[in-house]
Amino acid sequence: MSPTASKPQFIITPVHESHVQAAVICSKTHGLQLKVRSGGHDYEGLSYLSNAPFVILDLVNLHAIDVNLKDETAWVQAGVTIGQVYHQIANKSRTHGFPAGICPTLGVGGHLSGGGIGTMMRKYGIASDNVVDACLVDANGRILDRKSMGEDVFWAIRGGGAASFGVVVSWKIRLVPVPPTVTVFTVAKTLQQGATELIHRWQEIADKFNENLFIRIIIQVVDGENKGEKTIRALFNSLFLGSVNELLPLMETSFPELGLKAKDCMEISWLKSVLYFEGYPLGESVDVLMNRTRRTKYFFKAKSDFVKEPISQMDLEGIWKMLLTGDKPMMIWDPLGGRLSEIPESESPFPHRAGNLYNIQYLVQWREGGTNVSEKHIEWMRNLYKYMEPYVSKFPRAAYLNYRDLDLGRNEEGNIGYSKASVWGSKYFKNNFKRLVLAKTKIDPGFW
Repeated sequence: MSPTASKPQFIITPVHESHVQAAVICSKTHGLQLKVRSGGHDYEGLSYLSNAPFVILDLVNLHAIDVNLKDETAWVQAGVTIGQVYHQIANKSRTHGFPAGICPTLGVGGHLSGGGIGTMMRKYGIASDNVVDACLVDANGRILDRKSMGEDVFWAIRGGGAASFGVVVSWKIRLVPVPPTVTVFTVAKTLQQGATELIHRWQEIADKFNENLFIRIIIQVVDGENKGEKTIRALFNSLFLGSVNELLPLMETSFPELGLKAKDCMEISWLKSVLYFEGYPLGESVDVLMNRTRRTKYFFKAKSDFVKEPISQMDLEGIWKMLLTGDKPMMIWDPLGGRLSEIPESESPFPHRAGNLYNIQYLVQWREGGTNVSEKHIEWMRNLYKYMEPYVSKFPRAAYLNYRDLDLGRNEEGNIGYSKASVWGSKYFKNNFKRLVLAKTKIDPGFW
């Protein structure tokens, strides 16, 4: 993105929903674009930059969380992080949780409005599947709940990118049951240890596992045994909603090839599993989830795909060769299936349901700044993405909104037509894009 106006005119930090109303009305009156930041992080930084004069509405001070165990729901304001939500739920109950993302510093506002995949999605669906109400300030400054905004708009903000429809001030989420003890494990295999065969087998079965079992694969380029040598390592990284004694027979039946043993597993609380997946040391206090900022900062480029047919072992070997040409890239393969396959594509804007085996997130990271360094890594990522085209979904080649990728297309300045917007819209939303457009025209008819 190369905006001509790189800085906001103002940064507004409301502490009450009435302040959000005032910011919306004022910016509209003065012809300023309104960018909403909900306290987390955005892959393409769209809340920070614009080609037009703009203001940032930063919701970071809207951070209240009200957990109600009686009806198993919680109202969470849009400026809190997912980690803070997890922490507050666990403060009230060891047997309740919420199925959302792995990274605890994600802002609730953006995460819920883009879908929200995570370790419990095979059991309970994604985060936006578990939103039951919301408080939205529309383009005219009205404060609307689910009933007053209407079902079409409520449908749209749960996975369709809520900033297109207004400013969500708070969300009402449905809590889900979790056992007091869950089991996690990470089994590492290099190419020399049979990683290719295991990954191929995983593709055939991961979406069919028991819905309590989530096994993702983190594929990395690492140093080999000999100096200067590189190889591929696959981390089979898992959450099981139950005990080790329940998990081992299940693995022996469904994925014996991995050779999982009791010594590979660890029984912990569900809240501790959040720290485990984020890579915190075992002794770290759960209070670290209240921190708003990431532990490490770096530059990165990401893309995403959905896979409908297993990739052959021969083609996997070709992918490994491509990865080995990069500067330590990473691929994360998340299994779908389970509850996700039971929910119709039209249930929410997030359409990646039945028929998808897993999704891929591609990542390349670097620490040095500078245009030349960034362009080198970004170009490499684009080449990897092009290389993967034969192996992933088609017509359209689908993508996940929360891994936003401006290479797929972006809106031009000013109002645009449906046909131009659908170039990128159909990739994120497939057949749901048309309904999103109708919802947009209903709540903000001046847009088109």
